[in-house]
Amino acid sequence: MMHFRKLMIIFGIGIVAIILEFGFHQNLWAQIIISVVGLALAVSMTIEMIKTLRSGKYGVDLLAIMAILSTLAVSQYWASLIILLMLVGGDTLEDYAANKAGSELKALLEHAPEQAHLLQKDGTIKDVELDDVAIGADLIVKPGEQVPVDGIVTKGSGTFDESSLTGESKPVDKKVHDELMSGSINGSTAIEYRATKLATDSQYQKIIRLVKESQNQPAHFVRLADRYAVPFTIVALIISGVAWFISGDPNRFAQVLVVASPCPLILAAPIALVSGMSRTSRNGIIVKSGTSIEKMALLKTIYFDKTGTITTGELALNQVQPANDFTAEQLLKYAASAEQQSNHVLAISLLRNYHEQLLPLTHLEEKTAQGVQAQIEGHVVKAGKMDFVNPGHKADNDDPTIFVAIDNQYAGKITFIDQIRPEAQQTITDLRNLDIKHLKMLTGDNEPTAQRISQTAGLTEFQANLLPEDKIKALKNTPENERPMGMVGDGVNDAPSLAVADVGIAMGAKGSTAASESADVVILKDDLSRLVRGVIISRETMSIAKQAVLIGIFICTALMLVAAVGIIPTIIGALLQEVIDTVSILWSLKARHGKTTFEQPLPTAPKANN
Repeated sequence: MMHFRKLMIIFGIGIVAIILEFGFHQNLWAQIIISVVGLALAVSMTIEMIKTLRSGKYGVDLLAIMAILSTLAVSQYWASLIILLMLVGGDTLEDYAANKAGSELKALLEHAPEQAHLLQKDGTIKDVELDDVAIGADLIVKPGEQVPVDGIVTKGSGTFDESSLTGESKPVDKKVHDELMSGSINGSTAIEYRATKLATDSQYQKIIRLVKESQNQPAHFVRLADRYAVPFTIVALIISGVAWFISGDPNRFAQVLVVASPCPLILAAPIALVSGMSRTSRNGIIVKSGTSIEKMALLKTIYFDKTGTITTGELALNQVQPANDFTAEQLLKYAASAEQQSNHVLAISLLRNYHEQLLPLTHLEEKTAQGVQAQIEGHVVKAGKMDFVNPGHKADNDDPTIFVAIDNQYAGKITFIDQIRPEAQQTITDLRNLDIKHLKMLTGDNEPTAQRISQTAGLTEFQANLLPEDKIKALKNTPENERPMGMVGDGVNDAPSLAVADVGIAMGAKGSTAASESADVVILKDDLSRLVRGVIISRETMSIAKQAVLIGIFICTALMLVAAVGIIPTIIGALLQEVIDTVSILWSLKARHGKTTFEQPLPTAPKANN
């Protein structure tokens, strides 16, 4: 808005100057008014340029300042007015383009739910602030409303639009016991559900925090554009100086500088980056900064955590191996009944896979890090580690296992297997097709399990038995010729590794808040293949950004050479400057959509430009 108001003021002053010169023939007053405004803007830009230089950056404001001053010096004040209009108009156009490019991100912030409908014990509904919703509270979400906090459906069924969270446009059916993500939009029927997270920990609020953080991050590629500005400024000054020296006409100096438009460098790159971030958001990916887009476009190495990243993080029942005198049905029934009150991950996995009636138990005891013991149908049942249920014997496998004893007699074992994500293998193949050659798995799991998972997923390199600090060491030891490198993870223990990586990528749908907050990129849908989309979008964004900058530079250079021989009058040069700006900005906006359509099988995307 500030740039638009400034544009309107300069435009108004221009109208006054036109009336003075062509209505009242007051040429001097018209020149004075335009000169004062031009000098004021030049002083303002000089101050900003000094601040920029002090911060360690180099910009192209020098060319704009010299163009204004040189046209005023040779009494080409109308050309100076056009330059003022074009510069401020370019800033206004940048505001418009950035707003348009970032519309998807802003939509998340503007439509955040502020209240929840609390279902009270007497059946009445009370509207409460989100921060007042406790875990376990019974809520109702009405048709067309957003889900205020994460929860589980307790009554009713319907369809929900999760597109703003996952990038998937197809509505998702929800029924009793299904999870609801905050921020998803209810369809045509009211649904009752129970809150499972506080508002601050819910998916939608987490996304909003990430979006706000991404909006506050500077775009590193602007620095890269500034580096283009160094040779460009030198070339412009040489051409204008030589033209003046050969012709002996100072007007020639002004004519060259007028077409040496800095706007492609100032505007094109950041607009392309904002457009790219907008596109990743539409695909269920939050990229926090322009720096992250640049690095992701250049990735040479990607490390993967195992659990929750390459695998689903949910253990599936593998084998039921009863000992002599016991059946598989007995083993499962007694084990599941003994574990029915346990929160251990293996107990939860067993109960998720056991669908028969559980037996009542008494005298339940839980031994920390060992197992559980309970009395069931007059039998003493132990379930847990081998040395707890059958002392003196060693486990004969490395898979996650529940060993069982009934009346102090070893009854057998139940093994589990970590399921590989269905999209993991294709994701690894697609990343290799993108010429990312170094794909490695880092895990705290044992070596046989790590080897089996990595081979099934298509990974040729892995490191097992790693503590969090070992993962950090592996990341830091990445050779320079294999950087930039990324790390993909989802758990609390992955947060330090994500922070150390050049690009930390969090699986945010089911992952920890700590992982999402320490990451540079957050994949909002529980889908590893979105990583491929992120890389493709980043590469296409950086390619378009560089193209926009270079197109502007080449056109400017060509026009400078033409202006050097006196063919382009100063006023016409000032008008041509805006044409260059418009072409560069419109080219940058191509990054909003790119050229790859993800509804179809993924093609081999463009390679990163080093």
